Formats: sequence, C-alpha cells, structure tokens
Amino acid sequence: MASDGTITETALGWAVRTGDPAFADWDAFMLWLEANPAHARAYDEAMAAVADAADTIAASGPANDDAPEDQAHAVPGHPARPRIARRAWLGSAVAACIALVGAVWMFQGERRDLYTVATAPGETRAVTLDAGTRIELAGGTAVVFDRADHRFARLDKGQALFTVRHDAARPFEVAVGEERLVDIGTVFDVNRDGGALSVAVSEGAVQFDPGGADVRISPGEVLRRPAAGGAYTLSAIALARVGEWREGRLTFEAATLEEVAAQLRRATGIDYAAAPGSPAGTVSGSILVASLRKDPAAIGPLLGLSVRAQGGRWVIGAR
Repeated sequence: MASDGTITETALGWAVRTGDPAFADWDAFMLWLEANPAHARAYDEAMAAVADAADTIAASGPANDDAPEDQAHAVPGHPARPRIARRAWLGSAVAACIALVGAVWMFQGERRDLYTVATAPGETRAVTLDAGTRIELAGGTAVVFDRADHRFARLDKGQALFTVRHDAARPFEVAVGEERLVDIGTVFDVNRDGGALSVAVSEGAVQFDPGGADVRISPGEVLRRPAAGGAYTLSAIALARVGEWREGRLTFEAATLEEVAAQLRRATGIDYAAAPGSPAGTVSGSILVASLRKDPAAIGPLLGLSVRAQGGRWVIGAR
C-alpha cells in the first residue's frame, strides 16, 4: 500500500502526462485511478495545482512569442486566452510539479511533531503507540516518533522489535537511513549498526525499500546488508530468534568480532571491543548475557574467544 506521499507524487506524474495532447495510455491511468479512492482525490488536487502553477508561469511571460490565440476557447465578453504550445505547457507543468512536490514535503516536514526515545547500553524500553502497536528498544538504541502520526518511526541507531497493528489504509513505516520499511501486518526486528542493517520477520511481512529494491521479507526470513549502499542478502532465520534479545539471548552466525563486540555492548552495557586486526566471520554460537554482567570474561569460554581487560574495556579476539 502506497503512502500518502507516494500517492501525491504519482498523481502529479499523471497530471502532467494526461495534460499532454499526445497522451494515449488511458487504460493504465484508469486502472490506477480506480485502484484506490485516494488516487482520484490526489489526481484532482494535482490537476488543480498544476493548472494554477502553469497559468502563473505562462502569465509571467509568453511561452511562445509566435503562438496564435485559441479562438475556439474564447468566452463571449472576455478576451481570448493565449494558446500555449504543447512543449511550453509541459515545461510549465513540470516546473509546477517540482514546486508542488517541494511544497508537499515541506508541509509534511513542518507538520511532524517529532520526539526521540533512547536507551543506554544495557537498558531496554518499550513504547506503546496504540492498542496494537508496541516498539521494544534494545540497549544503545534511538528511535524517533511523531506525536502527530502514530504510523511512523525512524530508527537512528541500535535495535528494536516492532509489533505493529496492521492497517491497509495506513501502513506503518519505519525509516532507516535513506530506506523505508513498510509493514504488512507484522512482528519484525530491525538492527542498525553504523551502515549495516538487518531486518528479521516473525509474523506477517515487511516490504523493504518500496521505492528502490522493493523486497518482501516473509516470516522466517532475514534481510542483511553489511554496509550502506551495499548488496543485501535474504536468508532463513528461526522464528524464535527474532527479538530473542528481549529474553537476554544473543545468537551469532559467522559474525565478525566487531559485530560481536557491538551486540555485547548493546545488550550488557559493558565496554567490549574487538582486538585490532581481527579476522572476519569467525564467531558462531548462542549465549545468555546475564552471566556476563557478573563476569565479563565469561564470554571467552562461551564463544571460544580470548578476552583481556585493557584500560576499562574488555578486548575480545580469536584464540
């Protein structure tokens, strides 16, 4: 389901194309128009805005000095309106669309009433947005919410489990950097650590980056992208592992020591760090973190790592 912003942008595109006398794709236009009552409303508003803007641009100076007057559209008692050449009209309409899109997004930005909920490393917190929507934050996490829109959240850093009440008319959206996640009736876990991103689903489905990659993540699947702008992979994950950090469990599969240290810091609040020059993809295993709060060095035998205290932090490395 497209968001209001996506519908507006699509409607603006149709407004420009259908205003072209050479436009012929009426079947596709009618299919889009009839797919959702909101499409017709958005199209009417876009046509009115584009027409007004095009008239304003045309009035500021002749688009074609040689354009004849269109007497067929003259109104008795009023001077005939100049006929704008098709290319000039399209230029005006495109300019109007650009201005209108900017205005729409500026208006939406001004309308938002944002606030941030953050947790310290080792701390967890839950936020209830409505009767069926609850977001649980892991340690070291920051999520931005909107008081004016309970169907929006932005994960700035860390990890959060989203249990979302599905509403086909108003899908819940999570912004993660430049990308979006759109729920399709879901329980899903999102982890953002620097440029790396993972999205795991246990119920329903999530549409990842609808305007770009447009990947559907189904129950028992996890999407991983190791770096911002990098390639992603889609693989299987046990349903019980989605959000398992809430029960104090962490599971690693061929994880780098940097990834292990980051998750340990988030879950325990203890300053773990990877030894310099650590090899990639060496750690696999599942642990309960409660024992680490008593003895940070216990991670060594649990995952087969070397551990040493160094200046207030715990440095982990391969044995």
